[in-house]
Amino acid sequence: MPAPQSPLTRSVITRLRAGGCVFAEDEALLLVSSARTPADLDAMVDRRAAGVPLEHVVGWAEFCGLRIAVDPGVFVPRRRTEFLVSQATALARQPAGLPGQSGGPPGRAGDQPATVVVDLCCGSGAVGAALAAALHQVELHAVDIDPAAVACARRNIAADGGRVYEGDLYQPLPAGLRGRVGILAANVPYVPTGEVRLLPAEARVHEARVALDGGADGLAVLRRVAAAAAQWLAPGGHLLTETSERQAQRAVGIVGLAGLTARAAGSAEMNATIVIGTRPARQGGPGD
Repeated sequence: MPAPQSPLTRSVITRLRAGGCVFAEDEALLLVSSARTPADLDAMVDRRAAGVPLEHVVGWAEFCGLRIAVDPGVFVPRRRTEFLVSQATALARQPAGLPGQSGGPPGRAGDQPATVVVDLCCGSGAVGAALAAALHQVELHAVDIDPAAVACARRNIAADGGRVYEGDLYQPLPAGLRGRVGILAANVPYVPTGEVRLLPAEARVHEARVALDGGADGLAVLRRVAAAAAQWLAPGGHLLTETSERQAQRAVGIVGLAGLTARAAGSAEMNATIVIGTRPARQGGPGD
């Protein structure tokens, strides 16, 4: 039997239910355990009942077993994106000699060379942090155009020696990364502009529009990422990007037209669809 709830917890549950929180019981336990003072708890419950995302209220989200700091206004990492991380991890763990490996940052332990990972549209840096935790030996770079996201990502990947840049896609990356990237994770916005208004208020009101709006057909940012991907990927390196199931075939076509070998992968359990593009190992370019 579940442990009996305290009067305080029951009161929080009642307030959350009144605010429309579907998982009021679980959220109440988290809020009660996170609050430092009764006044702090009262303010947190008020914010959550008013529709502020739980992750923004408590200041973190669980992602791939990690606690990722999430500041107000920053895109909250979705559980479905853990599928992208798992697929990227599997590709990066291919046998020795895989593309996009370097000697690794100074002072990093281990015999295996570091995989060069770039996390574009990084938001909180959750994908980069999860890949660093899974792969252990990475040279990690992350980019976002939103200053709030950049500040948040820096906190989340600092322990991994990662570097975070503020700017538009590839623009702020060091030129020395061209042709060296083994894993290019780009969790681009893919909601069509006309459908942003249909999103839940937690996203539409409390997350940056730039992290949601993918242009007229939802694929505008992906087109820009794909167009330059081969210049940054090492021969045999991989681009991984999230999309919706209905957009998947068009997204595969976009990535394929950019000179990558493209395929879609999905997980019904996680309600996740991604596109994987691989730079041909013998393709000419900056990394050869």
